[in-house]
Amino acid sequence: MNDNNPGITGLILAGGRGSRMGGTDKGLQNFHGLPLALQTLMRLQLQSLPLQEVLINANRNLAAYESLGVPVWPDSIDGFAGPLAGFQTGLERCETPLLLTVPCDTPLFPLDLVERLYTAMNAQEADIAMAAATEADGTVRPQPVFCLLKTDLLESLVKFTQGGGRKIDAWTGQHRCAIVPFDLPGDSTQAFANANTLAELQQLESL
Repeated sequence: MNDNNPGITGLILAGGRGSRMGGTDKGLQNFHGLPLALQTLMRLQLQSLPLQEVLINANRNLAAYESLGVPVWPDSIDGFAGPLAGFQTGLERCETPLLLTVPCDTPLFPLDLVERLYTAMNAQEADIAMAAATEADGTVRPQPVFCLLKTDLLESLVKFTQGGGRKIDAWTGQHRCAIVPFDLPGDSTQAFANANTLAELQQLESL
């Protein structure tokens, strides 16, 4: 594969319980008239560095997600084990050298997300590239669900989750990880704003 098309699969993480949204399936909540998961899918399709395929990780309402037109895979770990379970499912199903993970509840993420993560991964010879965003107080914080991962990390992740590990940063900390700040002039301060509650979703719609 050439550098211009390294072979990247996108994974939309929609497998959570939605507990802060009253248990509703977050990815199916409407944002500007379309389900959040569909908004996320369309944003992945508009990336400046194109993806080869997009998958969805969901644990309920599978038919509704399948109607979006891409493959849908539930967690291979039982019991809503969190984003790392989604990472593991994606790495198991991914047929490209790299996997990009994005959550379903952050519909304004940058259109050059893939390109900048990939560039940083190469420049720093990293196994993982993770986005970081400027918070309201000016600090730049990693966004661990926005990750570009080498697919050959699957074995390491399986070992970690089988040992009871669930925290993303505890696992990514075992590998060479490039942190990529999205704090350039022109970067939106709302790009990584996410909707955990219906009120936050309405707030995002008003931006």
